[in-house]
Amino acid sequence: MKIIHKNPYRIAGILSNATERELQKQKTRIKAFAKVGKEIKSDYDFQILESISRTEDSVNKAFSSIEQNQDKINYAFFWFINASPFDNTAIEYLKNGDNDKASEIWEKVTNDKDVNTKNFSAFNNLGTLKLLGSNKLEIKSGIESKIKLIESDFFKDFVHSVADETFTIDSQKQSENLISELLTHFKNHFSSSETLQLFSGCNGSTQSYLSQKFTEEPIQNIESQIESCKKRRKNNSAKAYEFGLKLYTSTKKDLSLLKSIISDSDLKYKTIADQLANEIMQCGIDYFNESQDNDSSEDYLEQAQKLTRLADTIAVGRLTKDRAKDSLNTLQEMKDKVVLQAIDLIQSVKDAYETNEANIRQQVKELEETDPLIRLGHRTINHSAVEDNIKNSIDWDKVNDLLRAVLFDKNLEKIKASSNNELKEEFIDLANWLVKHSQNNSLISRIRNNYKKIPPSLPFKILSSEITNTDNKPLFTKYIRYVGLQLNVEVTKEASITFYAK
Repeated sequence: MKIIHKNPYRIAGILSNATERELQKQKTRIKAFAKVGKEIKSDYDFQILESISRTEDSVNKAFSSIEQNQDKINYAFFWFINASPFDNTAIEYLKNGDNDKASEIWEKVTNDKDVNTKNFSAFNNLGTLKLLGSNKLEIKSGIESKIKLIESDFFKDFVHSVADETFTIDSQKQSENLISELLTHFKNHFSSSETLQLFSGCNGSTQSYLSQKFTEEPIQNIESQIESCKKRRKNNSAKAYEFGLKLYTSTKKDLSLLKSIISDSDLKYKTIADQLANEIMQCGIDYFNESQDNDSSEDYLEQAQKLTRLADTIAVGRLTKDRAKDSLNTLQEMKDKVVLQAIDLIQSVKDAYETNEANIRQQVKELEETDPLIRLGHRTINHSAVEDNIKNSIDWDKVNDLLRAVLFDKNLEKIKASSNNELKEEFIDLANWLVKHSQNNSLISRIRNNYKKIPPSLPFKILSSEITNTDNKPLFTKYIRYVGLQLNVEVTKEASITFYAK
């Protein structure tokens, strides 16, 4: 940690609570060494620290950095003080390179103990030593030791051992300074979640400040991305799908980080999440409207649905969730418009046919019941002609003209791409009925066959497949009981799929 390795107190070669007499003595000593070109050494260049090269200029700057009371305290937090016999002994061990023994001494007077007038310095020193540790558990322990000192009633003893007796300090502000300095260092060494874990043992006020520090940047990033997307969408709605997709991917990491720091019930999270969801949704709406106006050949309805589904996964507030739900329902209805139109057309033909059939059969029945010649057996009804009349009661040429207008190839593809399997099954059932009953069924037969040839719009890609069998025998072997198919698939979108094995 740079602030420890290159701490002004360390460069000056003194402890944080050095007296004014010790400080002046060190200055004189350094000047004397500098005059004869002798290397400037310090008793506190502990082996745990990185080596440094001192110059007269760097030492002078170090002394200048610790002239003000506030600066003295800020830097003392990342160095050592000698305020008790325990400190004196532990520091001697540090000089000899026995870091474990130094740590053991300070831990004896701090572990499971409150801060008091005799051990406040041990909390600071142990914290500094732990922050130099090589693993996260040590660093976490060091942070907790420092925070515990600041929040104690004896923090003033630490302050007065380093600065003037008359100097007062805001503990909360000092805690925030310490956290900010630590975050600056951790940024290049740990992920956000790892950093938060390092502070997990700290109390509510520390967690609150951490939350504020960690949420500022991601919220600003997301807000900036939203504004940028909004401007581009308004300038070029034809590319709004691309803009919405990019907005989702570019903010995903920041939004995930926010959610890990503050829950999705937090007002700050709700606000930014709903703003993001609404902009992604608006991209889908603008793109759909622009594409529809220009009769685009792109599958703009599916793309608008995709953006709305993404927005729905982000949305938290009820209004935004309801807007996404309504938008999805509207788009689904529009997506099923072609299949509904086809169903309505064939169903109307079927209804007319069945109505005609019922009327003709009723007329035949009434004739059989009322005509005396028929009742006496002198005359019969030509049932073959009746059936022909029923079949020809519909203008099949006109029906075929309507089928051509509705069920051309592009619309068949849209029907096949629909995710509403119930509607598609209804369409197939009606088409089969029409093939069976139409007197001119070559067109509907061809339409049905063309529909069957269209590959389904699957929400996955099959990357590879392998035929398996439980007996692990070659497939030409007799008496293989179970044969299976193992598919390796790449999912492209969320959907419910039924596999039929034959």
